[in-house]
Amino acid sequence: MDVGFIGLGAMGSAMAKNIAQAGHTVRAWNRSAGEPIDQVTRVASPAEAFDADVVVTMLPDDPSIREVILDAGILQTARKGAVHMVCSTISVTFAEELDRRHAEAGVLYVAAPVLGRPDVAANGELNVLVAGPTNAIKSVSPVLNAIGKQTWVLGDAPKQANAAKIAANMMITMAIEAMAEAVVLTESQGVGRDAFFNLILNTLFGARAYQTYSANIAGSNYDPGFKAKLGLKDLGLAAALAETASCELPMLDAVKARMTEAVEAGLGDRDWSIMADFTIKQAG
Repeated sequence: MDVGFIGLGAMGSAMAKNIAQAGHTVRAWNRSAGEPIDQVTRVASPAEAFDADVVVTMLPDDPSIREVILDAGILQTARKGAVHMVCSTISVTFAEELDRRHAEAGVLYVAAPVLGRPDVAANGELNVLVAGPTNAIKSVSPVLNAIGKQTWVLGDAPKQANAAKIAANMMITMAIEAMAEAVVLTESQGVGRDAFFNLILNTLFGARAYQTYSANIAGSNYDPGFKAKLGLKDLGLAAALAETASCELPMLDAVKARMTEAVEAGLGDRDWSIMADFTIKQAG
């Protein structure tokens, strides 16, 4: 399959490499030069990446996709029959606009945000949340198989996958804050972090999010896997979606306020689990 790829950050580079290693031809564009990737050919413009059967976009947010894809008019020059698969975490409102703009241009559109950090992407073990027309999802299945261990089809409207990803990221921040506050309580009574996390991981909370971020908290290791400033961006997307749906979500409000404090304290480039360290220190 002929695959175009746009956005070669830590996640995108790993995904593009895995697609190429699966035997597909990959032509990629990135806003900066970056490091060369085995079997991935660099092209000079996003328009060249859209001369493909499937185009994967892994840009960080709504404005960057708007600038690179929509404002440049690339959809109007895409290869006939191309499917555009957007793996970014974007707002539901923008997903609706992308759906409409792709339909107007005659380009099939699939939303496919992913769950997993760069190390998971490198191993080809992402969970991919997918929504869009059935025929389009079928067309991109070889690419989905190359980047992920499982594909979760969530509906035929692309925005449904974006809503699920926003909700999932919201829940991860809630888990981080829950572990931080639990540490505050248990350490106040002399219970060590390792002992407490060994308990919860082997009884109540054995999921990957708890495994990953309890290790960060226990070791006070907050090297960035997913930066706090990006986590705050995603919590903003969740807050916007709640407002659109006229929902009151007090836990969301709490973790968004805490992540905001951590970022405003200069911790935005640390891993988003730095929120836990901020909570523990603030508690005294």
